[in-house]
Amino acid sequence: MPTVMSWTTLRSQLREVLHLQEPPHRTALAFAIGVFIAFAPHYGFHTLSAFLCAWLFRLNYLAIFLGTFLNNPWTIVPILAATMSTGFAILGLPQAAPLDWDHIEMDHLFEAIRPYLMPFIVGGCVLGSLGALIAYPTMLVLIHRYQALRTNK
Repeated sequence: MPTVMSWTTLRSQLREVLHLQEPPHRTALAFAIGVFIAFAPHYGFHTLSAFLCAWLFRLNYLAIFLGTFLNNPWTIVPILAATMSTGFAILGLPQAAPLDWDHIEMDHLFEAIRPYLMPFIVGGCVLGSLGALIAYPTMLVLIHRYQALRTNK
């Protein structure tokens, strides 16, 4: 006969899976890694990357996913624009001409996107690193303030 899990047991297991009792620096680190993943140039694999990082390094799943979901349908266009602009600027390349999507064939797709590839990779990695470097101390301060407010109640 199956046993019914109590609400207390479920909450404690959820806290364990999400690593809610871990030190603030680990939660801030998980969030910062998530922010890096949000800017990383491997679109389509962000969620998988977040899950694998959280699982492999036993990081806070909630924090890493919150950081990763900084890149979402509402922010993807500004993030891509900033990524490309940053990549072109760092590499010292002139902005490439816009793609003519009406005349791109699948046989020549790679050739058409080649001028954008390195700026995309470099820009994504640079902005991801900067985002993570900003996210870690910001999240650490917020967590400490939140904990101070909770203990003062």
